[in-house]
Amino acid sequence: MGLPDGWVTAPDLGLTLPEQLATLGNGVVPAQAVHALGALHRTHASGGSRH
Repeated sequence: MGLPDGWVTAPDLGLTLPEQLATLGNGVVPAQAVHALGALHRTHASGGSRH
């Protein structure tokens, strides 16, 4: 995902494994939204439909 080593796994953060996974998972949501909005914009701009 392009994050530096230890971004959520560094021991000094004190995050449990479930907390680390949730943090990483939540970080994916904005990237997915950007991709989805871009795809919708491209579809709308071309006058097409993706049904």
